[in-house]
Amino acid sequence: MIKNKFVLRLFLIVVGSALLGACNDFLDREPLSVVTPDAFLNSEADLASYTINAYGFPTHSGWNVGTFGYDNHTDNQAATDASNIWMPGEKRVPQSGGAWNFGSIRNMNYFLENVVPKWKAGEISGNSTNVDHYVGEGYFLRAYEYFEKVQTYGDFPILKTSLPDDKEMLIEASVREPRNEVARFILSDLDSAIMLLSENPPGGTNRLSRKAALLFKSRVALHEGSWLTYHKGTAHVPGGAGWPGEGYSLNIDEEINFFLTEAMDAAEEVADQVELTVNMKDDGYDSSGNPYFAMFGSQDLFGYSEVLFWRAYDPTLGLNHNVNAYVNQNGGNTGFTRGFVDNFLMSNGLPIYAAGSGYQGDDFISDVKVDRDNRLQLFMKTPGELRINDATGSDGSPLLIGEPNILDIRESRYVTGYGLKKGMSYRNDQATGNVGETGSIVFRAAEAYLNYIEASYIRDGAINGKADSYWRAIRNRAGVNPDYMVTVGATDMSVEAENDLASYFAGVMLTDPILYNIRRERRSELIAEGMRMFDLKRWRALDQLKTDPYIVEGFKLFGPMEEWYENEDGTSTLIPAGTSGTPNVSNPNESEYLRPYRINLSSSNFVQDGYKWAYAHYLEPIAIQHFIITTPDGSGSPENSVIYQNPGWPLQANSAAIE
Repeated sequence: MIKNKFVLRLFLIVVGSALLGACNDFLDREPLSVVTPDAFLNSEADLASYTINAYGFPTHSGWNVGTFGYDNHTDNQAATDASNIWMPGEKRVPQSGGAWNFGSIRNMNYFLENVVPKWKAGEISGNSTNVDHYVGEGYFLRAYEYFEKVQTYGDFPILKTSLPDDKEMLIEASVREPRNEVARFILSDLDSAIMLLSENPPGGTNRLSRKAALLFKSRVALHEGSWLTYHKGTAHVPGGAGWPGEGYSLNIDEEINFFLTEAMDAAEEVADQVELTVNMKDDGYDSSGNPYFAMFGSQDLFGYSEVLFWRAYDPTLGLNHNVNAYVNQNGGNTGFTRGFVDNFLMSNGLPIYAAGSGYQGDDFISDVKVDRDNRLQLFMKTPGELRINDATGSDGSPLLIGEPNILDIRESRYVTGYGLKKGMSYRNDQATGNVGETGSIVFRAAEAYLNYIEASYIRDGAINGKADSYWRAIRNRAGVNPDYMVTVGATDMSVEAENDLASYFAGVMLTDPILYNIRRERRSELIAEGMRMFDLKRWRALDQLKTDPYIVEGFKLFGPMEEWYENEDGTSTLIPAGTSGTPNVSNPNESEYLRPYRINLSSSNFVQDGYKWAYAHYLEPIAIQHFIITTPDGSGSPENSVIYQNPGWPLQANSAAIE
């Protein structure tokens, strides 16, 4: 049914984005509508259409690998071009735009302030359970928008209603609230959502549910609790040294305990109710019958209880994507890094460098995957594995994954040689462009297991019984020795720190191997799901890059696999950097491993010497326009604004972070 499609867009309301006057560029105004609240938002159907029209979750779209490319520009995955977040001096304060806007928040405030009074008075027609559910969606969606702001900016104004077009009132309401208070407000909204959302909503898991809200609550609370823990005492925490806010005192240890406890409680409720999808632990040749693999590349995800919320597609309705046009057929302008691949454990629970691990080396991609964590075997391509299982070549031969084309055009290049396989469909009709209909997961329950393990360990400094059971469940599903202490005992942090940014906190290498392996588990389970930068920032795991840049490497190109790139006459198609001709690979004298950002050695390549970092980059700068229009004296001088800039960012447009 169309009503079950996640992306249904009903245009019963035209939400106005045009603004009346400069003040409304930065704060609320009533959404413009073809109908008034008196004639709308009075029935179950009205509420359902309004909230689903506000769904704006990250899902597959466009000509790319979809959500499976969201970990690009981290130490997990690399694209052809690097992000300027790794280029201090090149990432700059914008003049206008950015995420400092209130459009989506305004729309949900408008919904709640018009609907809640009618709902409490019993004036909304329809199934009362469904009406409750849609009110709960309103609270969830406002919380979701606010969490985007906290991740981006930290401190942020808290607005609970639409505001009149009054400049003085709007400027006063622009004052930023401390980030922990915003996070508490988010949790409050999520508590309201959890109270109202259905366990089995109309539309099933294509719509938000109570469990989805619990999982999201655990994510928000863990984010804030860990941020306060690892950024404690800095300008990025209220009351820390150099914090630009004023007049706010915070018992930070009590606050950390509050958020971590909230994360544990919410995560536990989900994890105790939802079992992980079964993994058949095959070798990756043909994983189409493996529920764990198929969960990420199937058309219909209703049968997977681990999937709490997902988006469905239907090309006949113009709802489609192109994920498998890339994941199935080519490299999709992405690739796993050597650091990420090396970080996966052996099936016996040992790191690859440990004595007796059984690691076969990396002369060939197939060697890399032997007896490894099954997640690596399933979700990374190997030449010779099956690509399509419902069609064959013209000669009747199987259609197989080929050798990675590291010289392909940008959009289909295997950037590191290690190819992405997560989300791949073996169906021939999905492997061409503009017909993709595999589901796109937004929330899955495995994250709740991980959230509980981490939150409980940060809070208590020990693995309790509940965390132990969750960790063993995840490792059992992954085909890894469930005794995580075997891994802990064999972990050498000095080796891990060579390739894993999460080996650090505040520029110093971690000394706690249990904490580190909790981070490793999260990295391995959430492979290609867009959570890596989210984690690295809250862990404050990037400070060391200021003095010790991170050079991205891929597979071991300069060894036996180099033969893959020879012409029929035995000459090479590879042109190393620093030799004659236009380079297409890095120089083997530097490393046996492909270094994608050491191919172009011109002055325009700002990451050729590695990923670097400025502390200010943990948060985004606010555009100068927003300071100009929030000056109470009308001077338009940014220094007189009621808004303060984020730490380390200047009040001049097109300026880099201050070191």
